[in-house]
Amino acid sequence: MDMLETPEEQSSGVLSVLVLGGYGLIGSAVMRRLTAAGHRVIGVGRSGVEARRSAPDAEWDIFDIATMSVEGWQITLRGVDVVVNASGALQSGARDDLKGIHETALVRIGEAMVANGPNPPLFVQISAAGVSPDASTEFFRSKARGEAAFQALGLPMVTLRPSLVLAPAAYGGTALLRAAAALPFVLPKVLPESKTACVHIDDLAQAALDAAEGRIAAGTTVDVTGAGAVLLPDLIARMRAWLGILPAWIRLPVPHAVLTPVSRLADLAGWLGWRSPLRRSAIRVLQDGTEADPDALARAGGTPCRDIDAIFRDLPASLQERWFARAYLLFPLTLLTLSLFWIASGVIGLISFPAAQSVLTSRGWSAETAGLAVIGGAIIDIALGTLVLWRSKLKRALLGMIAVSLAYLVGATLTAPDLWADPLGPLVKVIPGLMLALIALALSDER
Repeated sequence: MDMLETPEEQSSGVLSVLVLGGYGLIGSAVMRRLTAAGHRVIGVGRSGVEARRSAPDAEWDIFDIATMSVEGWQITLRGVDVVVNASGALQSGARDDLKGIHETALVRIGEAMVANGPNPPLFVQISAAGVSPDASTEFFRSKARGEAAFQALGLPMVTLRPSLVLAPAAYGGTALLRAAAALPFVLPKVLPESKTACVHIDDLAQAALDAAEGRIAAGTTVDVTGAGAVLLPDLIARMRAWLGILPAWIRLPVPHAVLTPVSRLADLAGWLGWRSPLRRSAIRVLQDGTEADPDALARAGGTPCRDIDAIFRDLPASLQERWFARAYLLFPLTLLTLSLFWIASGVIGLISFPAAQSVLTSRGWSAETAGLAVIGGAIIDIALGTLVLWRSKLKRALLGMIAVSLAYLVGATLTAPDLWADPLGPLVKVIPGLMLALIALALSDER
């Protein structure tokens, strides 16, 4: 996409800004702030559907930054004044490649800038507090390697290192903290030694604008955080009060020995396409804490960030936030329940083949037709129960469950209406499963 500036844009001080990861939690806020400041903003993301949902009126360039070639970047960067990199991944999995996103992309962008000649665009890297070559997680280490490789090219760069980002929307770790805060009767006391600093999403977006407009000098690496770092259990308690939920009856210690097997299962889910905030990298980041210097940004020329009290005061906390927090942990439990229900249904049908076949033959079906129906139904049940565990197949699997449930109800009503009065309720029991699939479908959007 050739994004040459018009003479009017050049003379008016309007910048052409490319935002990588434009529909993510941070990227979308940066796009809104830059647009409000009057600049021309072009978002980059992998999904056109997600991009249009995030900002339907914005300009978008849709491709995968992890695989874009140097030649492709040369074309994309023409006429661009500033590149803001808000893309990132916490851990490699079925959908993410840390090396590709954090290292390869930055090297290729830098090479494209060099190849395009003099006056390269400013590169604003939204990094993270704690990034270093010897950090405890590959998330931080891969970011450090990518940033070092880009800096070695001698190109203009500002590196912003935010602490834990709090926003009206919640995603990943912040969504998990909200869910922990909303548990009924119990407040988990998890990683009690971990101290966490926070930054409001709008303050981080303002820092990106300050960098783009030159108030933060090229070559600067600076923390972006508000004052008032707190211990993680205290942050969860503060979130509970912010959500308007009554104080917990019990503060329940969560030993690290409990987190380890949970994070292993979450890692496995990552290879099924789920970006779980319980993966080992996320737990280790929380364990290490996110302390940062709250005065560094102002010293560098940026706009100071609000402190933790102001962050919560300026975030909405309405019924929708409470619903989200309470539903967040129920969603994976709902999917697991559906998976087990449908797989068990298919397996039981195969194990009890004669009994299942006789239900149909006693109502006039031939033995061959009844046998094929039982086997076919069992295979479909097992397939749907398995596919619902894959993130990329989720919506289709849920729609399949809904369609099969309705077909089963209609077909049984026409051919064996007496099953509605059966004491074991084989038809009545389909309805709760159908409703559970509908609820899961309603909650299935990731962003």
